[in-house]
Amino acid sequence: MHEIITLQLGRRSNYLATHFWNAQESYFTYSAAEESPVDHDVHFRPGLGPAGQETYTPRALIYDFKAEFGSLKKINELYDVQGSNGPRDGLWDGSTVVQQQPLIGKNAYQQSLEDNLQPPTLSTETVRYWSDFNRVFYHPKSILSLSQHEMNSSLRPIETWSAGEEMYTSLSKEHDPFDEDFRAFAEECDLLQGVQIITGADDCWGGFASRYVDRLRDEVGKVSLWVWGIEDGRVHQRDVRQQKTVNSARSIHALCSQASLYVRMADPPANLPEYIALDEHAEWHTSALLCTALETVTLPSRLKSTNGLCSTLSELEAFLRGNGNQPIAKLRLEVESSAEQNGYRQEHRDASFPGPYRESRDEAQTEKLSNLELNTGIDMDSSGREYDRARSRKKPAHVFSGAVVVRNQKISEEMLPDGVNIPNGERLSSYPQELTRPAKLRTYQSSLEFPLLDSFPSIYHARSSERTKLATRTSLSVESSVAEHLQSMRGAVGTYVGPDERETLLNRLGEIADMYQSGWSSSGESAGEDEY
Repeated sequence: MHEIITLQLGRRSNYLATHFWNAQESYFTYSAAEESPVDHDVHFRPGLGPAGQETYTPRALIYDFKAEFGSLKKINELYDVQGSNGPRDGLWDGSTVVQQQPLIGKNAYQQSLEDNLQPPTLSTETVRYWSDFNRVFYHPKSILSLSQHEMNSSLRPIETWSAGEEMYTSLSKEHDPFDEDFRAFAEECDLLQGVQIITGADDCWGGFASRYVDRLRDEVGKVSLWVWGIEDGRVHQRDVRQQKTVNSARSIHALCSQASLYVRMADPPANLPEYIALDEHAEWHTSALLCTALETVTLPSRLKSTNGLCSTLSELEAFLRGNGNQPIAKLRLEVESSAEQNGYRQEHRDASFPGPYRESRDEAQTEKLSNLELNTGIDMDSSGREYDRARSRKKPAHVFSGAVVVRNQKISEEMLPDGVNIPNGERLSSYPQELTRPAKLRTYQSSLEFPLLDSFPSIYHARSSERTKLATRTSLSVESSVAEHLQSMRGAVGTYVGPDERETLLNRLGEIADMYQSGWSSSGESAGEDEY
């Protein structure tokens, strides 16, 4: 068993992770005739409730401000001893006065789940908190509310990166997050595969995550630490934009020193295709798009080894970072219906989704197909900020390595390259890297499609009320465009930070950018230097 522990830091992360856990729960099977291709023990932990009943809950640590949990209680129905959520009797036999904050009531969707009734259709009006569309039970130790910090406080503003550092330091004085939160989950694992940290990167949670990851690296050694850094992709006023840009740069500076892999995600990404219709101000919508990409690209890490060649986080990161110390990877997403709805040419669709190896492969054609594989779809890190908008598009990115995950129930043997066979049934195939040059490309294919649940918003035009699954394709690549982004960010950050921090921050961003130019040069030009 290769377990993964998930850390969820902040509201945006918890919106995304709630979609993720709902998807994992949908893979459960309840009869001997059915067998899920997913190894549920990777992300879920067995246990016993107070009455001795068996429980099965996520291996998750959920940090957020108390006000963000909505109606979700720390002690849910699985662990609730009668009266445990109310005042308890003690040794004092005198009169007492109970002061209790007003409870946030459950919405109709949650109440229907509790009553085992068909839940009503959710909307942006009925989803006020990430717990409003949650479908799973969590262990009480997973729920970690930070009540001593109030959101948007004028005395202790939380939008700064340094406030997150202070928040972690303050918490550690009374409650060590590693010893008292993480260690119990880690000690239950037979063989910890890795930790995935989903966090805000351009607010206080970037600072909180940086200190947490520092401690994790000290304690767990070489275990894979994957960080999914979420940035606000919307356009803001200048002062807000400047603060978020500095926060993002600080997160990259700090987290890339300790994380095994760092993936930027804009919430929402810019320049979305027409087949995606979402409300960019509704985190229920935008997080659903991010989850589609994250849940798909990490699929190989939780599939059963008996159902194909699964890939652990460490195996995948070793492949992606095989060319050197390149900690940042670029994520892209494509939905199958996009090709059909936007009238793409058949030959383009054949090359990019889902069977890119059906034509003969000479060296030139192989490089062309590699670019199609890795450079199509939605750039999940593309935001509306100036350093993203200013990226040069004069030359295509050089791809050092990439992994592609295709989920399509129509996958069959004729879609596979020569010499790769998949027996009947639910399988996953890992393509050897020798299939492509010059980029190293590994492709995974599975007929297990992305689930469209009643908790998932209708953000894809192709979705009908009867459709319950979606064919998707994601790529995770190490490429020169990362250097281009960092150089543009350096130009933006340089005017925002004080002199004491400027040199250290700019030097570190430059060092990371250089890692994506080592061994390759675009005619001696540096990306993004003319932008600022």
